Amino acid sequence: MNNIGLEKCASEHGVYVQCYQHSERREMLIVCLYVDDMLITGSSVERITNFKFQMLQEFEKSDLGQLNYFLGIEFTKTDEGLMMHQSRYTLDMLNKFNMIHCNSANTPAEVGLKLEKDPEEEGVDPTEYRKMVGSLRYLCNTRPNISYSVGLVSRYMQNPRISHLMAIKRILRYLKGTHNFGILLPGGESEGEVRINAYSDSDWCGDKSDRKSTAGYVFFLNGAPISWSSIKEPVVALSSCETEYIAACEATCQAAWLSSLMSELKIEVEGKVRLLVDNKSAIELTKHPASHGRRKHIETRFHYIREQVSKGKLEVVYCRSEDQIEDLLTKALKGERFLILRKQIGVKKVEIKADLQNRATKT
Repeated sequence: MNNIGLEKCASEHGVYVQCYQHSERREMLIVCLYVDDMLITGSSVERITNFKFQMLQEFEKSDLGQLNYFLGIEFTKTDEGLMMHQSRYTLDMLNKFNMIHCNSANTPAEVGLKLEKDPEEEGVDPTEYRKMVGSLRYLCNTRPNISYSVGLVSRYMQNPRISHLMAIKRILRYLKGTHNFGILLPGGESEGEVRINAYSDSDWCGDKSDRKSTAGYVFFLNGAPISWSSIKEPVVALSSCETEYIAACEATCQAAWLSSLMSELKIEVEGKVRLLVDNKSAIELTKHPASHGRRKHIETRFHYIREQVSKGKLEVVYCRSEDQIEDLLTKALKGERFLILRKQIGVKKVEIKADLQNRATKT
């Protein structure tokens, strides 16, 4: 790659970029490489064609044309933009685990669900359980709305019981009714401003067994979701302020990585990265040194957010709890609220061809 003028990104080793001037206009070529699969995009069709020709001269490759399938992820063009989904993968997974004919559910997790680590219940096959969890985790690449539920059942892979298996089957039942959903990447002007906004939230002491909280974040690039996470925090927080502060710091680390990647891709981001948090005390803790005295017991690494704010690289902004999209990634929600946040996070239905839908009847 280096021999033909592409630079390897230090932030993401599988991405290569080339920038050049053409007719007083800056052009670029971006290549994503994973083992022997390659994804090529750029601002010039001619340059993309030339690059393909160079690759074919060096390696035996198949040109599959415009993007529609990559690493198990499908891409469908619509009037609104590009839909990124895993409909085929979802149907195959439902077939694999004999859930293709099950009744669908309107949410991936029941409200108030309390799972225990070692309940007095009958055990289930741990190998099969882990296969189901692994399959679901890969689906989270295009379905942030199941990230919390999948993260929850992932905690019990060592010694799974009946209640844990039923929670997984609830997720599969939800996927039965929403197999043709995915992420919408809206179309827009290529020369317009680029902005990054993020939401961060946590569910204080969400895990009743060890009292640790569940933290989550989601990043939007011009309204399109590009990065999200739902994880259990590594420490026990003593207040809602602390757990929100820790969650915001996790999001800050991701913001720093995204900023570095954008810089290497020669994409100029307008203004600072905006992080929306619904806890005013946590926001104050990121800005004012006077607050630090009351939080000395917080691990040093979580104060990284204070450094980013003081350097002007990150802006932490308050948002109302009613507007907090992150609730979708930190707790189980009721049906109506879940549907509203699913739409706001960018997960929508995509029109699937009839031949793909017919796979549901095949075993």
